[in-house]
Amino acid sequence: MTPYSLAFYVDTVTTGTVLGLRPDDSPGRVAAVLGTDFAENAFGKEAMLRDHGLAEFHFHRTSARDPWAGHHFSLQVHRLARRDRTIPGEVLRARYGRFATRLRFEKLRRLLHRRGVPLLEIPEYAGNAPYYRTFWQPGSRTAVSFVATHGEYSTPGSLRVGDVYRIHAPVTAEEVRLRRERAR
Repeated sequence: MTPYSLAFYVDTVTTGTVLGLRPDDSPGRVAAVLGTDFAENAFGKEAMLRDHGLAEFHFHRTSARDPWAGHHFSLQVHRLARRDRTIPGEVLRARYGRFATRLRFEKLRRLLHRRGVPLLEIPEYAGNAPYYRTFWQPGSRTAVSFVATHGEYSTPGSLRVGDVYRIHAPVTAEEVRLRRERAR
C-alpha cells in the first residue's frame, strides 16, 4: 500500500480524476464530493474557479443564462510547501491522512511505472522553460509539472529542483501535438 498522499497522487494521475471527480463535472457535483469550503473567483460571466486548497476546479459557460460546465482541474501541489496542514482540505485529509510538504517527481514517476502507468515528457510552454518540465499520462490525459531549475522570479523559493509544482487534467492529445509543433 502506498502511504498517505502518494496514493492520492497516483490515483489522480492514473484515473484523471480527483476522488472520482472528472474535469468536466459540474460545480454542484464537485461541492458534493469536496465540500462547500472553497474560495470562488469569477472571470467575467463565462469563467469561474473554485479553490478547495489543494484542488482547483475551473468551470466555463457560453453565457450567463447557461449552466456551468467543468473545464479542467489542477492540484496546486506547490502550496503544500507552506507547511499548512489544512491546505489539502478536510475531505482529502480524512481519506488520505497526512500530506507531505513536498512531492518528488521521480518518486511519483517510479510508483506510476510500477503500476504500468507511463509518463511521457512533452514540450514545456516557452514562458515556463527551462524552469519547469511537464510529463503527460496519455490514458488519463493528466500532466505533472515539476521544477527543473530555479529561476529568481520564475519558481517558488520554497520548492527544490525535482519537486512537483502541479498536476492538471485534461491535457488532450491535440494540446500535446500543438506543443510538439511549437517546439520544433
